Amino acid sequence: MSNATAVTDASFEQDVLNSDETILVDFWAEWCGPCRAVSPILDQIAEEHAGKIKIVKLNVDDNPQMAMKYQITSIPAMKVFKSGEVAKTIIGAKPKPALEADLADFLA
Repeated sequence: MSNATAVTDASFEQDVLNSDETILVDFWAEWCGPCRAVSPILDQIAEEHAGKIKIVKLNVDDNPQMAMKYQITSIPAMKVFKSGEVAKTIIGAKPKPALEADLADFLA
């Protein structure tokens, strides 16, 4: 499926908020077609930009607490966290060049 690490409501603070790395959290669900379409693109970006950005996935059906906290009303939704704060929000599935353009500040 995906090479991205799964995070949960329980592990979110440790894995994302307390991390020194720039982390993109992919908020997704199993039934979401666009989520499945964007997943391999995120895997490619993570591989090509290792050391610059880490990509993790949070299943919104299994982890409603974080989905609610970050006001996820539409998926796929991606939020980039830097130093425990949301630095960027991307909504919807996009082709790789568009996602890389959205993430350019973090991939440089």
